[in-house]
Amino acid sequence: MQRSPQDRLYSATIGILSGFTMLLLLAPTAVVLVISFTGGITLKFPPPSWSTRWYSELLVSNEIIQPAITSLKVAVMATIGSGILGTAAALGIARSQSRIARILDALFMSPMVLPAMAFGLSLLLVFNMLAIRLSTATLVLGHIIICIPYVIRMVGASLQQLNPVLITCSISLGASRWYTFRRVTLPLIRRGIIASGFVAFLSSFDNVPVSLFLADARTEVLPIKLWAILEGSLDVRVAAVSGVMVIATLLGLLAAERFGGLARQAGNR
Repeated sequence: MQRSPQDRLYSATIGILSGFTMLLLLAPTAVVLVISFTGGITLKFPPPSWSTRWYSELLVSNEIIQPAITSLKVAVMATIGSGILGTAAALGIARSQSRIARILDALFMSPMVLPAMAFGLSLLLVFNMLAIRLSTATLVLGHIIICIPYVIRMVGASLQQLNPVLITCSISLGASRWYTFRRVTLPLIRRGIIASGFVAFLSSFDNVPVSLFLADARTEVLPIKLWAILEGSLDVRVAAVSGVMVIATLLGLLAAERFGGLARQAGNR
């Protein structure tokens, strides 16, 4: 059937807007990747020459390796902590229709709604009021708080798709609630937990506002270190680090989609 001029105009408009949106999203990443292979000594686009020297520099640059290791440790601990607490919270509020559950849901989502800088400052003030000295532990706790909302949303989406009859049947056949959780609920929401863990890890690894307020003088994370380097000079190593992070993220996305169904879980939030 021949399409009307209005339909063709609509499709063309949507196509142009979609292409422009993709350009806005991908162009900065593409520019950083291109610059990371420059043979020059400054962040200049287009590069005057091509080289992988800056990626080689990362392997011997303790100035960047140590903050990267610290960020990796913090992100892993934050992912584990938020995964456990967020999954427990999702189990408690996902299917409940009570007013308390709705209030708790809004409370858990507050780190996503509040301005990041204000939230980081508020956590700092709370720790000061409680006379808790800043350390790696406070940094991990702050990252857990900001990662929990992502876990609750994505695990909650998996729970919404879970047929409650399966749980009822398991319990009616004599299984305990703990056994039902381990053998019925957990396997069915496993993909949601994996996908939420990946998102939580990324949110923690490149977080700046909370890290800026809660990291002590001895704890230096990668995003803050890169920020400090760029304040002093246009060091190309920053672009190389960004390139590594982009490539690692793309590989992680493929793995998360393969084992956790990330796109499906995100679409059901």
